[in-house]
Amino acid sequence: MSATPIPHVPATADGDGAVRALDPGPSDEALVARALEGDSWAEEALYRRHVRRVSDSATRVLGRSTEAEDVVQETFLKAFSKLDTLRDAALFERWLVRIAMNKVRGRLRKRKLLRSLGLDRTVDDATLERFATPTTPPDVRAELARIDAILRELAPTHRMAWMLHEVEGWSLPETASACDCSLATVKRWILKAKVRIDAHVAGERA
Repeated sequence: MSATPIPHVPATADGDGAVRALDPGPSDEALVARALEGDSWAEEALYRRHVRRVSDSATRVLGRSTEAEDVVQETFLKAFSKLDTLRDAALFERWLVRIAMNKVRGRLRKRKLLRSLGLDRTVDDATLERFATPTTPPDVRAELARIDAILRELAPTHRMAWMLHEVEGWSLPETASACDCSLATVKRWILKAKVRIDAHVAGERA
């Protein structure tokens, strides 16, 4: 991707002193069209507009910052190399997130296999407990640690759906789209994860 900077459009004031909203710039649809014509600035604009959401979701679901960084790079490389296969350019973000979550799911499956063989020794450095603020009470930290423990045991799809919906706050339709499944399926995955997490936390408390 080009390092060409995206022009910054400052807020401006009307004659009566009211500040107008910042210009959001070209739509995703327009940027995709330009990127398909070889415009490197358009690719950079798409990257900067969506990288935060891809990075945050990948980090939360994976629980490992280095793996999340790799997923971000792999996601955008694949997206820009396959841009001509995107049927509706207005849905670029939805398509991009689906690519990212497919890669996340693959890494979670590989991790589960390595763990079963005793070969997964990488430390989870982006867990729920680690994201807690310094003022978080000890009992809350302990509960977050219990949730982190059961998340490691969940099926990749269940973990992904629960994290996106319950932690990232995505709507059910957004979560289903990212997980590339039906609304009914994603609801079932979230419920299965919730039941296991609640039971585990309750058992640890007892």
